[in-house]
Amino acid sequence: MKVIKLENEEQVGLEASQIVIKKIKEKNNIVLGLATGFTPIPLYNNLINFYNQGEVDFALVKTFNLDEYKGLEPTHSQSYRYFMNDKLFNHINIDLNNTHVPSGINVENPSEYDSLISKNGGVDLQILGLGINGHIGFNEPYTDFESLTSEVKLTESTIKANSRLFTNIDEVPKKAISMGLKSIMNAKEIILLATGKNKSKAIKHLVQGEISVEWPCTILQQHSNVIVIVDEEAASQLGNK
Repeated sequence: MKVIKLENEEQVGLEASQIVIKKIKEKNNIVLGLATGFTPIPLYNNLINFYNQGEVDFALVKTFNLDEYKGLEPTHSQSYRYFMNDKLFNHINIDLNNTHVPSGINVENPSEYDSLISKNGGVDLQILGLGINGHIGFNEPYTDFESLTSEVKLTESTIKANSRLFTNIDEVPKKAISMGLKSIMNAKEIILLATGKNKSKAIKHLVQGEISVEWPCTILQQHSNVIVIVDEEAASQLGNK
C-alpha cells in the first residue's frame, strides 16, 4: 500500500486525475470503477478540465459505479446515476451506454452486476472514497469480506453523513445496492481518496491498523496494488510514518 500525503483536497483531486489520465492513455478502453460523494468531485472536475484541454479521450472508456440508493429512480436528483451524469459524464465524450450504475429499482438479482463487470474484463482501476466508519462502497462495519454486490442496510452514521445532500434526514434512503468487498478487491488497481479531519481515524485504521471486519477498509491491506491519497487533515493521525 502506497500512501501519498498532500496539502489539500484540490491537490488530492489533481494527483488522482493525473494517475487516471495516465492509465487511460496506456489503455484507451480501460474499465474504471467510480465512486460518488464529496471526496471525488475535485478528481472529476480535473478530468473535465483535462478533457476540455484535449489531454484525454473517454470515447472507449467503460465505467462501473460502486453503489446506488435503493428506491431512487436514475432521474432522482439524489441518485448516484444523476450525480455521475451531473458531475462527470455529461461533460466528457464518454458513451453513456458504457457507463454503469447499480439499479436502485430493479434489485431482484444484484449479483448480476458482478457478472456484467466480469463480461467487460473486470475493473482495471477502482476509485474509492472512505466513510468515517471505514466503509468502502456501502460496505458497513462487519460486512463479510467475501461479499459480492448485494442489497445492504445503511448505518445511522452513514445516513447522518449523507443527509447533507437531502432536505432532511428522513428523506435519506435506509438501504442501498452496493458492490461487495470481494467485488472491490477484484479490481486490478485501487486508488482510495480521503480528505478532511473526520476521515483521519478511518485512515489510521486503514494504513496502520489490524485487518478487521470492524473496519471494512482494512481489507485493502490484502490487495497488491493500492494507492491511498490523503490531504493533511485526513493524514493527521498517521504521524510521520
